Amino acid sequence: MSHTLSVDDVILKSRLFLGTAGYPSPDILKRSIEAAQPGLLTVSLRRESKAGKGQDFWDIIKSFDTPILPNTAGCYSAQEAITTAQMARELFETNWIKLEVIGDHYTLQPDPYDLVKAAEALAKDGFKVFPYMTEDMVLAQQLIEAGCDILMPWGAPIGSGKGLNNIYGLKMLRERYADKMLVVDAGLGAPSHAAAAMELGYDAVLLNTAVAKAADPVGMARGFAAAVQAGREGYLAGIIAPQENASASTPLIDKPLWHQKHHQGTP
Repeated sequence: MSHTLSVDDVILKSRLFLGTAGYPSPDILKRSIEAAQPGLLTVSLRRESKAGKGQDFWDIIKSFDTPILPNTAGCYSAQEAITTAQMARELFETNWIKLEVIGDHYTLQPDPYDLVKAAEALAKDGFKVFPYMTEDMVLAQQLIEAGCDILMPWGAPIGSGKGLNNIYGLKMLRERYADKMLVVDAGLGAPSHAAAAMELGYDAVLLNTAVAKAADPVGMARGFAAAVQAGREGYLAGIIAPQENASASTPLIDKPLWHQKHHQGTP
């Protein structure tokens, strides 16, 4: 177990991965990144001109010495995701891709069938695939067989802020795939949710909405950064197992003098 995390020999400076969409202003985005000091920045492939607002965004992203993880957000089929990933590789000059293939408009749950199909095609094409998935064990195995050595199960639906909806499922994934990099992606709303994920032994967390839509995004970014660090420290230190009965932290070697006097009738 290590405090450092690396992908393809690139050492990441933090286990907090931060999305860059939906911030109130470019300045708040920049200050939030500075506060979070993330290990990765996720960005969507956008067909924007390089003038005006789009240029402001790219200037901010490029000003940080932080690896970029492009994503295929908004894709609803394997072919659409594959095409978007290929375009992202040319634009961002990286073979890393966060693979999203949405199957349900309401929950934004990934389509497991097209997700595996796209992951297999992209892995064969030389991509390092970070698949956004549910916490399903069978899907995890299929993605690994498709060529993924990183898995990114959701905590809850994207943007819901519900935290870890299925702790049992997340724990089982961590135990089953102890040798894989696992990242809780989506649904986190509070720093305590991130700490809980890290305490389960997850390697990192990825979030966007919880910071971008907070009343104070900069303060929230700072809070999540501290929570991720605290959760990791707790996991490495070894969290005690819960038990039903109380257990005194101080051993009672003998009764105190005042207790003896009280029972002997001494005033």
